[in-house]
Amino acid sequence: QVQLVESGGGLVQPGGSLRLSCAASGFTFSVYAMSWYRQAPGKERELVASITNVGGTANAADSVKGRFTISRDNAKSTVSLQMNSLKPEDTAVYFCHRRAGWHWNSRPGDLWGQGTQVTVSS
Repeated sequence: QVQLVESGGGLVQPGGSLRLSCAASGFTFSVYAMSWYRQAPGKERELVASITNVGGTANAADSVKGRFTISRDNAKSTVSLQMNSLKPEDTAVYFCHRRAGWHWNSRPGDLWGQGTQVTVSS
């Protein structure tokens, strides 16, 4: 079964850290670039970070640069998002996404995870 399953979300205080993970199955993971998106209540889904198929190059939104890091392990078919110095405005549902090609800037694909909630609050 072709799927992406996220884990690692939760409640964290401002300034804290969380690590999200996404487990891929049912396809050749190392062929595709991967991304993390997020969607806050009442807002559109936004791109957080992307990484090429072999992990050599990554890109992140300006709002998270210096705080969030995307990485992948092709041997385990996983992609992760390390989130540090979290802020209340980072509160959202975070989604794992498979892009259509190998480069981090390739067009969006059609495979999404179910999402994991991240809440940053004191």
